[in-house]
Amino acid sequence: MSTFDGLGSGSASPRLLDALRQQARLLHYSLRTEDAYVHWVRAFIRFHGLRHPSELSAPEVEAFLGWLAAERQVAPSTHHQALSALLFLYQKVLRLELPWLADIGRPKYRRRLPVVLAADEVNRLLLSMDQQPAPYGLLARLLYGTGLRLMEALRLRVKDIEFERRALIVREGKGAKDRVVMLPASLEDALRDQLSSAHRLWATDRSAGLAGVQLPHALARKYPRAAESWAWCWVFPQAQPSIDPRTDLTGRARFSVATADEGGGPGLLRRHHLLDQTFQRAFRRGLAAAGLSHRTATPHTLRHSFATHLLQAGYDIRTVQELLGHADVSTTMIYTHVLNLGGGAVRSPLDQLSPAVALSAAAAAPASSPHSFHRVVREPIPCYRPSSPVMPNCTAAAASAS
Repeated sequence: MSTFDGLGSGSASPRLLDALRQQARLLHYSLRTEDAYVHWVRAFIRFHGLRHPSELSAPEVEAFLGWLAAERQVAPSTHHQALSALLFLYQKVLRLELPWLADIGRPKYRRRLPVVLAADEVNRLLLSMDQQPAPYGLLARLLYGTGLRLMEALRLRVKDIEFERRALIVREGKGAKDRVVMLPASLEDALRDQLSSAHRLWATDRSAGLAGVQLPHALARKYPRAAESWAWCWVFPQAQPSIDPRTDLTGRARFSVATADEGGGPGLLRRHHLLDQTFQRAFRRGLAAAGLSHRTATPHTLRHSFATHLLQAGYDIRTVQELLGHADVSTTMIYTHVLNLGGGAVRSPLDQLSPAVALSAAAAAPASSPHSFHRVVREPIPCYRPSSPVMPNCTAAAASAS
C-alpha cells in the first residue's frame, strides 16, 4: 500500500485535486459543484489513509459511503452528492471505465414538504429584519417579493434592474438559466437608495485604482474595462474589498484555490458581493427577534412562502413556475400539497357535523386541563382556485407578493 502527495504541495506531477478542478471547469460545472466535489474526494482519500484512488475499488467506495450513511447519518441528498463526486473522479478525471461503478446503489430521494410562513409571520419577520444592519431588510423583502434564491439575489448587478419595465433579470440562475421576474413596486425607492450606496463604493474603488468586479467566463478578456464599469457593479456589494482566491496578482485565473499559506500565492484584491453566510446569520437573528425561533426557517423559506402565497391568491401554477424558474411543473406542484394542509382548501368531515357534536369533545374535557377551550368552527375560504378564468400578469403578481 502506498500513499501519495496529491493533497499537498510540492508534487512533481499535477495534483489530483487540481486535475479535478480543471476537468470540472472544462465541463462548465458551477463553482459550488466544483468545491463540493473537491471536498468529497479529499474526504474519500483521507478516509482510506491517503491511498491513491486508482488503487481503490468497489469495497472501498461502498465502505466510505456506508460510513457516511451509518456513522455520519448524512441526508440522502448529501449521500448522493458524495457518490456523484466519486463517479466524476473515476470517470472524468482518472478515465477509468470500471464495471462496478454502475452497480453502486444510489440513495432514494425523499421529497419533503417545504416550510412556509403565514402572511402574518412574514410581516413580523420583515419588520424584525429592519433592525439588522443594512441592507439585510431590503434583501429579505426582495427574496419574498420576487421568489429569488439567495445567491441569485446576491449576484444581481446594476444592469439587471429595469425600473421602467419593473423587472429583474436573473442571469445564470440554477442550471445556468436566465429568467425575468417582477420588480415589486414597493421596493423601487429602497432599491434606488441601495444603488446610491453601491455607487459611492464603486466611485471609491475607481479613485483608489482597485480591480474591477469578477466577470463570468472570458468577458474580462473580451471587454477589458467592463469589470470597472458601473453597469457590472454588484447591487449588494461588501463594505470592504477582499482577496479573490481564484486569481493571482495579475488577475489571471488559477486552477488551485489554495491560500497563500498553502503556497497558492496572494490573489487579486477586489470588491465582492455580500456573502450568503452573513445574511443567513442575520436572518436567524431576525427570526429570534420576531418570536419565530420555533420555525425551522431559512432564507429559502421566503421563496417557498412567495410561491405558496401566490397560489393562495389564485394565480396560475404555470405563472408561478415561470417566476420560480422551475424546469418542470411537477416541481412547482409541491406547493399545492402545502395548500391542502391545515384547512387551507379541504374541510374536515368533523366540521360537517352539528356544532353540538363537534364541540362535545371539548366540553367533556376536564376543567383543569390547560387545553380545554371552546373554538368557533367556521368553513375556511378556499385558497387555491386552479380554474381561475383570468391569467394574472407579473405586475399584479408583484402587488400580491409584496
